[in-house]
Amino acid sequence: MSLVLQTFSSVKDANAALQASGTRYLGGGTLVVRAANEGDVSVSSLVRVTDPDLSQVAVSGDRAQLGASVTMAAIARHPELAALAPAARAVGGPAIRNMATVGGNLFAPAPYGDFAVALLALDATVAAEAGEMPIEAFLAGRDTSRAVVTAVGFSLPKPESFRFLKVSRIKPKGVSVLSIAAHLQHTADGTITSARIALGCMADRPMRAKTAEKALLGCRLTAEEIAPALSAVGEGISPITDPIASAWYRAEVLPVHLGRLLLA
Repeated sequence: MSLVLQTFSSVKDANAALQASGTRYLGGGTLVVRAANEGDVSVSSLVRVTDPDLSQVAVSGDRAQLGASVTMAAIARHPELAALAPAARAVGGPAIRNMATVGGNLFAPAPYGDFAVALLALDATVAAEAGEMPIEAFLAGRDTSRAVVTAVGFSLPKPESFRFLKVSRIKPKGVSVLSIAAHLQHTADGTITSARIALGCMADRPMRAKTAEKALLGCRLTAEEIAPALSAVGEGISPITDPIASAWYRAEVLPVHLGRLLLA
C-alpha cells in the first residue's frame, strides 16, 4: 500500500486535508513514520505544513510561546527556556531531539510525551486555527482532534519553582518508566501556596495528581510534611503496562520518585 505525502504552505489547507479518512499529520515523524515503517496500514496519507511561524520561539516578559514544530533540541539550547531544558533533554537521544516537536509530544501516547507532562504542570494553553484551549482539556480530547496544533503558550516558571524528573531503565535516552513535573509556588518561609503536579505513564496520556496537589498546600518541603501528598499521589491513576514496566511497578515507585523530586 502506497503512502502519500501532502505538503501545504498554510495551516488552513492542511486542516482541510486532514478531514479525509486515513490521513495523519506529520511533524517530526518520530512516531508516525516509525509506525508506517512497521507496517501500520491505517494511514494512507501524511500531511505536513511548511509555514515558518510553526517553528518560532517567542519570549516576551514572563510569557513564552512555542510553535508546534519547535524541536526538543531547539528548546534545550534556548537560553530563555533553561527551566524546560531538562524536560526537552529527556526526550530520546540527540537524533530524536533534532526531530521531535512540541506538537508531536502533545499527541504521543504513553510511555512517550515527556515534554507534554512538563507543559501540563505549567498550565499551558494549546493553540489551533480555531483558537486556544487549556492543555488539560486538549489532552482529554486529543483522540478526536482533526486540527493542526499551531503553538503552545505558558508563563515561564522561576527556576526554583519548577521541577522535572524522568525515570528510565536505560540512561540517558531510555523510554520512561514514569515522569513527573511539579510547579510549586511558595512564601518566603517555604510554605506552598500553589501546586500543579503532572504525571507521565500513569494513564495513556499525561494527567494531574490533583489530590496530591491539595495535600501539599500549606506544607513546606520536608519529609514529614509531604508524606500525605506521597500517600495520595496514586489516587485516580491507571498506569500503563508495557515491556519497560508493569502497571503495578509504576504505581509502587511513583510516591518514591515524587518524594525524591520534592525533596531535591
